[in-house]
Amino acid sequence: MKKFLLIPLLLIFGLVQAQSLEGAWKMTHQNGQPVTDVEYIKIYQDGYFAFGAKQVSDNHFIGAGGGPFSFENGDYVETLDFFTLDPFQVGTVNKYKLDWVDGKIVISSDIRGTILVEIWEKVSDETDDLTGNWVITGRKRGEEISRSTPGARRTIKILSGGRFQWVAFNSETKEFSGSGGGTYTAKDGKYTEKITFFSRDDSRVGASLSFDYEVKDGEWHHSGLSSTGNPIYEIWTPYAIGYPGAKK
Repeated sequence: MKKFLLIPLLLIFGLVQAQSLEGAWKMTHQNGQPVTDVEYIKIYQDGYFAFGAKQVSDNHFIGAGGGPFSFENGDYVETLDFFTLDPFQVGTVNKYKLDWVDGKIVISSDIRGTILVEIWEKVSDETDDLTGNWVITGRKRGEEISRSTPGARRTIKILSGGRFQWVAFNSETKEFSGSGGGTYTAKDGKYTEKITFFSRDDSRVGASLSFDYEVKDGEWHHSGLSSTGNPIYEIWTPYAIGYPGAKK
């Protein structure tokens, strides 16, 4: 009897695994129309999401948003920690319906009488040493490391599916300080990122930066030269551990 039960259990497990949101996604349609002039990339990891959007023609930054999410029995819920398109929505909890169709996700909602339907296609769900949602908790200057506990004002960096996005924001004042993102690789202690959008300077799109990295006691130690040529040494902690206000 146990042998017969094994097959359906494996099928159920495979279905759950196939329907994981974690990874990087790209919006392909909105309200029935193809999305071609704007690139929307959304990253899900460790109960958190972030998206960045840019104009395809000239790489002009359009907006970013993100925060904690939950998905259960088709009910998809986002809580906005930052949202440049409408800062007044920061702190709001938004409920949607999420369906899986041919490996894509369809997110829909009735927003004040207007139906919103988005179709997202998974870019990748590959993982590596740095896959996770991180918050900066330390910097090294000279030989000394200074530590801080993130509060309402914090800087996060979410990595999954070969994509990264960092965001600096204040979830209480709804202030947005900046965001950038793109593709990355992390292998053999070398972290390399290629910028595909940057809120502060569109001309930085296309630049590649390489750093050394090491994961020590669960924290990401990140060192090298910044885009301005200055040496940096940063310590990033998993968001659920480093940020006291994180949803457990």
